[in-house]
Amino acid sequence: MGKSKTKNQKKARANAVHVAQEEYGTVPHSFVFHRGQIGKNITQLVQDMRRVMEPFTAQSLKVRKKNVLKDFVAVAGPLGVTHFLIFTKTPSSINMRLARLPKGPMLHFRVVKYSLVKDVVSSLKKHRMHQHQFSHHPLLVLNNFGTEGLQIKLMATMFQNMFPSINVHKVNLNTIKRCVLINYDPVSQEVDFRHYSVKVVPVGMSRGVKKLMQERFPNMSKLEDISELLLKGANLSESEAEQDGDHNITELPQVYAGRGNMASQQSAVRLTEIGPRMTLQLVKIEEGMGEGSVLYHAIISKTEEELQEILNRKEAQLKLKEERRKKQELNIAQKKEKQEENRKKSLDGIKRKRQEQEGGTDEEVEDPGMQEDQAAVESEDEAEYYRQAVGEEPDEDMFSTSKRKRGAGKPPRPMKKRKLSSGKSQAQDRAPNPGKKYKKGPRAGGPAEGRGDGTLHKKGGKKFLGKKIGKEGLKWKGQKGKPRPGVRKKGAKKGRP
Repeated sequence: MGKSKTKNQKKARANAVHVAQEEYGTVPHSFVFHRGQIGKNITQLVQDMRRVMEPFTAQSLKVRKKNVLKDFVAVAGPLGVTHFLIFTKTPSSINMRLARLPKGPMLHFRVVKYSLVKDVVSSLKKHRMHQHQFSHHPLLVLNNFGTEGLQIKLMATMFQNMFPSINVHKVNLNTIKRCVLINYDPVSQEVDFRHYSVKVVPVGMSRGVKKLMQERFPNMSKLEDISELLLKGANLSESEAEQDGDHNITELPQVYAGRGNMASQQSAVRLTEIGPRMTLQLVKIEEGMGEGSVLYHAIISKTEEELQEILNRKEAQLKLKEERRKKQELNIAQKKEKQEENRKKSLDGIKRKRQEQEGGTDEEVEDPGMQEDQAAVESEDEAEYYRQAVGEEPDEDMFSTSKRKRGAGKPPRPMKKRKLSSGKSQAQDRAPNPGKKYKKGPRAGGPAEGRGDGTLHKKGGKKFLGKKIGKEGLKWKGQKGKPRPGVRKKGAKKGRP
């Protein structure tokens, strides 16, 4: 089991992470994407340019058709993106725009010719490209950008700010694995873009010694002594003999990765192109993110009067835009004031209504007893008027006080229970009157028949007066299946039994 980390080790690691985060936030970052229909080859060129800009670029950036430039600008701010490389294609040319965020300027280039990574690698006998080369940013080399001209200086500054700066006194040579060369041709006014892989090998030794220092040991089965390999370089192909000279030999200030690359020793720096390569031509320079005035144009030239007219038109547009913005802010302020006033009126109305409801007196509430007394007085007046007009006493139910009108908004009273007649039980009170005649035939409540004694019974096993009725009629207490006296069974003969 490994030892646990000490407190100093944890502090050192936390400090290293904090420094790395700060350094990562200070270096420039980029987005490389396309706009519109570009085709398969330009899509591959976009992917190759992302490899060049690694590791400080969005390698898996997804672009949709509905996305506009404002969407990328809005996302670039929180992510710390400083540069855009935008590729577009027209029927006549391929264009590349290089923009500095957030306020520009934007440089428009025409891609005169280009080669993809696969094209460059396929043309080489030996290529040197591996994944570890893209873990660090490339070294930028600018050539022939000292020519007089504002557009040349601005172009050099834009290319220089695309890549992180290097402190030559503190840089670690082992982090420099790639190189980007940008060369300006003042005659053709074109910019050459090249991407190389950097390799450092020791010099001042024979080819045999170099072979021994490599990982793959040479085949010495045909040699009698090792001195033949060191002195003559036997069994070595002519392709391994590389021409090194003063143009690429230097003294290393640090130990470089690789066998024999020691400090203060002579080593040769070799470059192998890994692509892509492009030839660019500057077309124009604009202020802002493609919406400002044109600072430089390679094809169209304007006079001072035309430039002044364009400037006046731009100022008028900005002034109109500012007026509209102020007017909109004023309208929004007025709308908010009106909403606040309406809200205060609503709150005052609600408060006033609550005070009226809470501060109401008992006189405003209707007394149900007063209504009943008033209805009784009205009924007495009506009865007195009937006596004087007719000369007879009115019936008791004619001006009854039970038909009083209830107060408005009061719920209906519950129904009164039915009072039983004096000296009768509930069953007798609900029983039919024997002296009353009933019609034969079914009633609304169901089929029923009348008997000779005036009673009524139902068929079908239903209940009547709390007793179950069968086909034979009512059954009395103590009667076990026998018919009621005076009622014969169905199908029985008349006469005495």
